[in-house]
Amino acid sequence: MAEDWSRYWRAGERPIEAMHAHFERHVYHRHSHDTYSFGVTESGAQAFTCRGGAHTSAAGMVMAFNPDDPHDGHAADALGFTYRIVHLGPDLVAEALADATGRRAPLPLFAAPVVADTDLAGALRAFHRALLADAGTTTSLRRDELLAATVARIARAAATRPPPAPPARPRRSAAVAARARRLLHDRLLDDPTAEDLARAAGGSRFAVYRAFRAEYGLSPSDYQRQLRLRHARTLIARGVPIGEAAVAAGFADQSHLTRWFTRCYGLTPGAWREAAAL
Repeated sequence: MAEDWSRYWRAGERPIEAMHAHFERHVYHRHSHDTYSFGVTESGAQAFTCRGGAHTSAAGMVMAFNPDDPHDGHAADALGFTYRIVHLGPDLVAEALADATGRRAPLPLFAAPVVADTDLAGALRAFHRALLADAGTTTSLRRDELLAATVARIARAAATRPPPAPPARPRRSAAVAARARRLLHDRLLDDPTAEDLARAAGGSRFAVYRAFRAEYGLSPSDYQRQLRLRHARTLIARGVPIGEAAVAAGFADQSHLTRWFTRCYGLTPGAWREAAAL
């Protein structure tokens, strides 16, 4: 049986990251990214849930996640899966899609998390290799050209208008969720209880939980952990030692951060730190 492995690359100051990985045992905890994420499955199949549905990406298929799209992931069978994925900041995507005058179009929306398009998969693989496998030989100009061309191609092939909106949730429910979310942002390093959320949001503990899940696709505790993981990444990128970053981001210690970082991102904080491009 092959071992799980992953390779990671990230740009120093630009919101571009790339991962090449093979997973048989690893299971992604439900999480999201503050970027667009475009992946291509090279072998095997990855199963995941996203936007209320179950999906499978088999070899040659493309995955497209919008910013803050909650999802999980695991191998669909015992043989595992190998895939490549790139994470691109929304501003970078907007830049890549701007017209010749620099005027930006609305950011694309990808309604289908899985797209069967072999040509698109090939273009994404070529862009990914330029970032990771050929990082030492591909010039910055060539990477930017591939980025612009690949993003435009993905947007043309897979972006779509939003599907018909579901029946609107009661305005009170959305407001309850928003107030609870604000508390989690404002008290990132605290340990608020369900009662704290209920008081801040103006609902019962269970009503707040239901409203939050319906509005943001994550439980309040998962959302809180995600905020802390993103804060830890920011600190590590600034050169803060991992142990210090863990405590500063609200984790008990470095091992606590490492455990959740790996479950959500597929690699350790140390490996992510070392992946920065020179």
